[in-house]
Amino acid sequence: MALRKLESWREAIATYRQPRVIGMLFLGFSAGLPFPLVFTTLSTWLRDVGVDRTTIGFFAWIGITYSIKVFWSPVVDRAPLLLLTRWLGQRRGWMLLAQAGIVAGLLGMAATDPTRDIIAMALLALLVAFASATQDVAIDAYRIEAVSPELQGAMAGMYQSGYRIAAALVGGAGALYLAEYLSWMSSYVVMAISMTIGILTVLVVREPERAINANTVMSEQRVIDYLERTAHVPSVLRIPVAWFIGAVICPFTEFFQRSGWWALLILIFIGIYRISDIVLANMAYPFYIDLGFSKYEIANVAKLFGVVMTILGAMVGGTLVTRFGVMRILLLGAILVATTNLLFAQLAMTGRSIEGLIVVISADNFSGGLAGSAFIAYLSRLTNTAYTATQYALFSSLMTLMPKVISGFSGLIVDSYGYVSFFVYASATGIPAILLVLYVMRHTSADGAAGAGGDKIRISPD
Repeated sequence: MALRKLESWREAIATYRQPRVIGMLFLGFSAGLPFPLVFTTLSTWLRDVGVDRTTIGFFAWIGITYSIKVFWSPVVDRAPLLLLTRWLGQRRGWMLLAQAGIVAGLLGMAATDPTRDIIAMALLALLVAFASATQDVAIDAYRIEAVSPELQGAMAGMYQSGYRIAAALVGGAGALYLAEYLSWMSSYVVMAISMTIGILTVLVVREPERAINANTVMSEQRVIDYLERTAHVPSVLRIPVAWFIGAVICPFTEFFQRSGWWALLILIFIGIYRISDIVLANMAYPFYIDLGFSKYEIANVAKLFGVVMTILGAMVGGTLVTRFGVMRILLLGAILVATTNLLFAQLAMTGRSIEGLIVVISADNFSGGLAGSAFIAYLSRLTNTAYTATQYALFSSLMTLMPKVISGFSGLIVDSYGYVSFFVYASATGIPAILLVLYVMRHTSADGAAGAGGDKIRISPD
């Protein structure tokens, strides 16, 4: 189903004034804040207190939590949370519960000394990552259901802007500043308090209506009817089995029935698109430390200056997607990400240079923001709103699974071959994504969407 492209730049830019698009800025903040606190900021903390790089590299595997969230996404999609769901609705109730878990995990990390109990630190970081991944499932479902498909580019751009403000300025630069002038414990306590921005946003925004494909509703009802007619199935099993089929089996079978054999290629494409930048990211901040930059310099350049370029890239990417469609911007983003990673190799060869760091961070963050907006919009358009959380979790899990597994060995590669070889290797991992997006462009519609088709039934959040 081809989506209408907005005919003027003014119309495309005006989408950012929509109330729900603006609200996405704050939900993006809530999603972005925990991420650096269990990855880049945490790796800086660990290296700062003397933890070896191989151990830091293994911490990247905590990120696999984000890549397997598809396993519990059907629960987030369908299971009510008693009073929370009745009070806030399905999406907002799960957001609030996840935010409580993030706050608890961050406070636990603040009270832990990684030089004395690295295992406890890893387990608490895992708790934060699990709660954060759960929050992502709920926020992604809300973002897709809250607006029409034509606004998904703007939603992606605003989400990424809020995400990067939190991840870079607050969870990145802010955490580093606090660690430099106070302590790592104080830094993580303040980060836990900062999650109140997300909590307040959840309390303010409205629960979206869900547009469910009529054919999907009929398909699920036939499953339930079949189970009810099956006399040999004990009554105590009928409802749980029907729920499992509707919440777990149907989302996956619907996607494959809708897309046919093309579904496999889509999943492969999703799995490799982000490899280049995710593999590089795990060693970026240890690289800055080893190159001789202070935490203050990293905060000023890699965080404060870099976030401006990321937001600019995200907003430009969202506008370009709205104006020209998603596939061409996906290709542009893949090329930019792979190319800019080579600048890190150049910096490793030339040595410590503030000017060189500014150039590297500017290019890397702009390309990452642009590619991210295009990819989020692409994934959003693949979902059937009957199974928003589950299907998007499948896509976003695949997006990070292979990169996170590969990035776990990044410390070993650096220790064995050095930073220059590692950054060239990270850049080369982006070549398959460029080739595959070219192939996908030749065999899909202009917007790359796999439409669910059929009439929609509106389900009120009340």
